[in-house]
Amino acid sequence: MKGTYVRGRTLDEYINEQMKDPAFKKAWHDLDPEFELLGSFIKAREKAGLTQGELAKKIGTKQPALSRLETGRFSKATLETLKKIADALDMKLVIKLQKKKAA
Repeated sequence: MKGTYVRGRTLDEYINEQMKDPAFKKAWHDLDPEFELLGSFIKAREKAGLTQGELAKKIGTKQPALSRLETGRFSKATLETLKKIADALDMKLVIKLQKKKAA
């Protein structure tokens, strides 16, 4: 019963089960760059001692927009927005191309 919820099963257990499916595993790992960027933004914001609201104000947006970005719903975030966030956190945005790892 693939994808069936089992009461008492943790999210990690569910994800580990799903990782046995090659399509799921590929889709999961395809998101690694986005989640790496997301994690670095959150860590930098917290290190700077800023709330989402404070950072949002610094970059000229509202807290809910920044919250959406931090919860992984940023596929439509522009490079300009990412640069504004980096600047507000006194960071430099670095984008680079790397060779894909062999599957």
